[in-house]
Amino acid sequence: MALPKLTRLELRIMDTLWTKGPSSIRELLAAFPEEERPAYTTVQTVVYRLEEKKAVRRISKISNAHVFEALVSRTAAQHRLIDDLVALFGGKRLPIVTHLIESGDLTPEELREARKALRNLSKKKEKSE
Repeated sequence: MALPKLTRLELRIMDTLWTKGPSSIRELLAAFPEEERPAYTTVQTVVYRLEEKKAVRRISKISNAHVFEALVSRTAAQHRLIDDLVALFGGKRLPIVTHLIESGDLTPEELREARKALRNLSKKKEKSE
């Protein structure tokens, strides 16, 4: 099954589920900063949409409150977003990588991890040839 495309609000709700684990709609609502908190019914509607997209599922009911858990992992959602970004650039990855490097926003640790990933990928390609 293809990963669902998630909106910003859906991602904020998913982030709470990934961080805090299974949560009720009221708990998801409470995770928003007070000055940015949407209406209860807005969060409820978004959670139900996430359920339709098979990104979350109901796992229990406490009194009249349903508890939801994430079915899509943070890593899978991140990969989907990155794939969508690359598609916006016509499949070209270099402008994105170049921007990240030139912006100076990458930490030395992130650069080390990127180099390590490239070395590992090169080794895998050499073995498969």
